[in-house]
Amino acid sequence: MKRTIYLDHAATTFPKPECVYQKMDEINRSLAVNAGRGSYALARKAVNVIDKVRMELAEIAHAAQVAEVVLTPSATCALNEIIGGIKLRQTDTVYVSPFEHNAVIRSLHLKQEKIGFTIEELPCREDCAEIDIEKMKYMFAKNPPAYVFMSHVSNVTGYILPVERISNEAKKYQAEIIVDASQSMGLIPIDFAAWDLDYLVFAGHKTLYGAFGTGGFLIRHKRRLEPYFAGGTGSDSLNPRMPIQAPMAYEAGSPNIVSAGGLLAAMEDLKAHGNGAYEDGIHFFYEKEKMLTERLITGLQKIKNVQLYLPPADAHIGIVAFNLKGYQAGDVGMILDEDYQIAVRTGYHCAPLIHKVLGDESYAGVVRASVGRFTTEEEIESFVDAVEEILEG
Repeated sequence: MKRTIYLDHAATTFPKPECVYQKMDEINRSLAVNAGRGSYALARKAVNVIDKVRMELAEIAHAAQVAEVVLTPSATCALNEIIGGIKLRQTDTVYVSPFEHNAVIRSLHLKQEKIGFTIEELPCREDCAEIDIEKMKYMFAKNPPAYVFMSHVSNVTGYILPVERISNEAKKYQAEIIVDASQSMGLIPIDFAAWDLDYLVFAGHKTLYGAFGTGGFLIRHKRRLEPYFAGGTGSDSLNPRMPIQAPMAYEAGSPNIVSAGGLLAAMEDLKAHGNGAYEDGIHFFYEKEKMLTERLITGLQKIKNVQLYLPPADAHIGIVAFNLKGYQAGDVGMILDEDYQIAVRTGYHCAPLIHKVLGDESYAGVVRASVGRFTTEEEIESFVDAVEEILEG
């Protein structure tokens, strides 16, 4: 049976490094106890794994001295906790980039229905789908931001947003900055401290190469969220109120020690590829994905009747969005799967705003091919050949 060519890494990276599977199996068999809920040796050992995960995540994001790391089951859960917990007022203006996932958009709209604050989109340039900084400055001056939400990398187009520049402008108005790094952490350098971020959300199962069930956020010291999700924390159990100190204030329920162990193994693997330095490991895999992305684009550009939606080359990684003239996006995905055993994602990708900018509604969204660290050049060539065959009929 022919092996599937997997080009849906933006949804979840697959496969994971072998060490992730091994570590999760080991923990499931020897350490799958309730971390922080017991004084016995195994429980303490499990706590050490969780603590190590926090330490490594803070190191990757350059946040060890300025933020706490909160672990949640997913990035969606993390964004819900942040949006549910920030102190929004009716008079506030909240800016979102047009690249945001529904984990941001729907969560904000739920809260807007209760409070009535204003949501504005960061503007894009007319000639391409990238943030228009000058127009953004004007909007900020006219309606100062209270909060700014932005993805680091678009899950639709692979555009790398200018997070630091946007943050610098928003901070002139004392805005709080929330960055969704689901598509970037572990792949692109992040400097939480230097970029003056307030919250940074991550998804362990994407570019960090951990398993499902790991996500979370970094919260700057002195920031505090209102309780949004409550339950047991293993401490102060007679108190009916949640603790006030991070990270316990935001981590109700039993921690997922098995997935946490897998995430730790993935981060150790990343560091090993950099000879002990995260920066070098990130650079190693970034350069590989950049090469694969460019090879994919070059191949598709040679084919007539392929509509590509490309951000600037120097702000693009891992994801290529396109359509084939005469085909609906979903039909292309079905043909690639059934006839070529190639897995891509089609449609609107849970990102409702960007499609107005791309103008892809007549195709019912886009076809998204996304590469990962285990994608090969041969797989890219096979994919490009398949697209060409589809158009040849």
